[in-house]
Amino acid sequence: MPYVSAPSEIARDHARKRLAALAVPPGALGRLGDLGVWVASCQGHVPPKPVDDVRLVIFAGDHGVAAHGVSAFPPEITGAMVRTFLTGRAGVSALAKEHGVAVRVLDIGVDDDFGDLDDAVRRALTTWKVRRSSGAIHLEDALAPEQARAAMEAGAKVAREEIGAGAQLLISGDMGIGNTTPAAAMIAAGLGLPASEVAGRGTGIDDDALAHKMTVIQAALDRTGTRQDDPIETLTALGSADLAATTGFVLAAAQDGTPVVLDGMMSVACALTAERIEPGAAAWYAAGHRSTEPAQSLALAKMAVEPLLDLGLRLGEGSGAVAAVPLVRSATALLHDVALLAEL
Repeated sequence: MPYVSAPSEIARDHARKRLAALAVPPGALGRLGDLGVWVASCQGHVPPKPVDDVRLVIFAGDHGVAAHGVSAFPPEITGAMVRTFLTGRAGVSALAKEHGVAVRVLDIGVDDDFGDLDDAVRRALTTWKVRRSSGAIHLEDALAPEQARAAMEAGAKVAREEIGAGAQLLISGDMGIGNTTPAAAMIAAGLGLPASEVAGRGTGIDDDALAHKMTVIQAALDRTGTRQDDPIETLTALGSADLAATTGFVLAAAQDGTPVVLDGMMSVACALTAERIEPGAAAWYAAGHRSTEPAQSLALAKMAVEPLLDLGLRLGEGSGAVAAVPLVRSATALLHDVALLAEL
């Protein structure tokens, strides 16, 4: 099995020295300078090369827990939004078009057969489908063990397809009504926290629904007990097909030395799980934005990853990460193009 190597310390050191030698006041570039150093260390190249090829993969799936009052929207919205991605009319589609980010959407566990779509489109969409929906985690495991493995392998293969096609930076997006519930449970398991500290409002539930969501998450945590000590068991019992695939995706990126910009709750839950599976994976991750979900901030703090943006976003889809792509490119350009003091 591949393992995770650290980004280049030699490149990091040279990039820091280059940053200090730029014709700007010391520290004037703030976190943009730090971001440029991170890109250089991931590339193993100083100055860093322009980040032209950025690719977003949206992993879509339904969640059995969505039928139990934890979301403001019905599960049918998942399939409807997948169709919207395919037409290029979703929120993240507009951002991706503006910032030159390629978008691919995959049905990993949607409770829909998409029989209305063109055959070629449907085959591309459902190639990696593991099952229709996932188990309601407070009552049963989300996945069978072989399904968890299949989903992780699918995510890893997709990451390597994108890297092989030239991706310099990867982003994982999500689509699945109810998905903040299993994601919160995964973070609670990874950090050893109760439901009361990780449950958030998702797409906008009221106080009563939030209290119920906490109860559901805590029931899932109580049901699974010490199985949470194992990250693969955590995915199997508390995750979902799409979250397992996302975990495989971000883990494979780290194993192959390709940086990832994380989005909100779901990608961060999967990144934390990847870090539990292969310590050191988090060094390959930047956080596009701070979500309104409390568990996302807790998981980022554990991984020592600071968000680039804090805009109150809770759209999902990969939107916050795509919105941060211009910052990555700006940081790279500064470290690449600004004159050195010695050249003046």
